[in-house]
Amino acid sequence: MKAIIFDFDGLLVDTEIISFKVYQKLLADYGFSFSKEEYAKHYSGKTEAANVARLIDTYHLPWTQQEGFNQVVEIEKRFIAEGVELKQGANQLLTYLKNKGLKAALATSSTKDRAMDILQKHEIHQFFDAFVFSEDVQRSKPDPEVFLKACEKLDIAHDEAIVLEDSENGILAAWQAQIPVICIPDMKKPAQSFLDKTLAAANTLEDVIDYLENMWIE
Repeated sequence: MKAIIFDFDGLLVDTEIISFKVYQKLLADYGFSFSKEEYAKHYSGKTEAANVARLIDTYHLPWTQQEGFNQVVEIEKRFIAEGVELKQGANQLLTYLKNKGLKAALATSSTKDRAMDILQKHEIHQFFDAFVFSEDVQRSKPDPEVFLKACEKLDIAHDEAIVLEDSENGILAAWQAQIPVICIPDMKKPAQSFLDKTLAAANTLEDVIDYLENMWIE
C-alpha cells in the first residue's frame, strides 16, 4: 500500500452541515422548512448540480438550474468565510502518512478554487501529492473516473491505494475503480449493501491510523 486517496466534503472537512444550512436558508426564503433528516436522506453525498435539480423539482422553485446553482454558491461562500472545521483526526492522519512516506491525494467533486481555499486556510494543502477536482473529470461519482485519475496522478496501481469515503456514491465509485475503500460516515450512515463493499468502517480519520498499523504497515 503506497497511498491514501481522500474524499473532501464530509470526509476531510465538515462541510455537509454547511450544505444543509445553505439549503435550509434558501428554502426558508420561500416558506419551506428543511430538516437534517431530509438532507441526510436525499442530499448528503450528492453533487451540487444534482442537489439543486432536486430542490427545484421537489419544491417547485422558480429557478433555472444555473440560477439555483449560483444562489447556492453565493450563500455557501458566506458560510465558508465564517470558517470550516476539519473532521476529527484529519491533521493526525495526514501527519502520520507524511511520516511513513506514504502519498496522499485529494479526489473531490468540489471545484479547485473552493477546495484549495479551505485547505490553505487550514495549512494542510502541502500534505497532498496529487489533486483531482470537478474540473478534471467528465463524470461525477458514483462513476470511478475521479479515483482512477488520482491513481494515475500518483503513478500507482489501483491495489496500491486505499480510498477514504463517507458517502454511498463515493464507496460505489471506489468499488467500481477496484480500489479498496474505508468508510467514515458523516451525516448519513451508508446502507449495509454499500458497507459490504468496504474494507472497514471507522468513526474518525484518526481511527484509520490504527487500521493501517494493524493491517497494512509492516
